[in-house]
Amino acid sequence: MSIIFSRECEYALQSVTYLARTKQGEKISIRELARTLKIPRHFLAKILQRLTRKGFLISAKGPTGGFALSMPAKDITLFHIVDAIDGLAFANSCVLGFRECSGKHPCAVHDQWGEIRDTLYEMLVSRNVSQMGAAMKKPEYEAAGN
Repeated sequence: MSIIFSRECEYALQSVTYLARTKQGEKISIRELARTLKIPRHFLAKILQRLTRKGFLISAKGPTGGFALSMPAKDITLFHIVDAIDGLAFANSCVLGFRECSGKHPCAVHDQWGEIRDTLYEMLVSRNVSQMGAAMKKPEYEAAGN
């Protein structure tokens, strides 16, 4: 599990990256996504429904149904997905969990965390799921590229 994002957010990022490798509009069943990415199906269903409500996915029921990106993968940044699932708490929170951590009353790693947080934020806003899909080298993502 990530130290920054929830398991739900990790699975959302993995799923949209997989969907970014498919042909635009091609629907992938939740069964296939869950099996391929080794994500519990019921948990994945909730994540994908949430991303659908937020407008990042489209879904269709029935034998030819499934999920697909609702817009071009190049238009969805990692930041969009993190914000949709976890919100932006990582951008403002103390890595040690202190409620009040600032330049005036910093924790022991305030400055270092600030630099890491800024770098993370820049990566999230500058990388889109199309780039992620193209760069993914994990074997389970190969099937989506066919």
